[in-house]
Amino acid sequence: MSGIVAESNHEGPAALGHDEMDSARGVDTSHLGLTLRSLYEGSVDKQPIPDTQIDLILRLRSKERALRRAN
Repeated sequence: MSGIVAESNHEGPAALGHDEMDSARGVDTSHLGLTLRSLYEGSVDKQPIPDTQIDLILRLRSKERALRRAN
């Protein structure tokens, strides 16, 4: 056994708040966030935006402008 004992909670995990669940699981969200950011910046951030994403952004911008003109 690891020596870590979780208290019995009859209401289940949904009864715990976000912070309580993190500490119950032993999750260090600060460390997790830094790790994910470094992975993103080292790989995804360096890649060009795909043409399909650019097309979606342009269509969204066009629809937003049309909505503003209609109002």
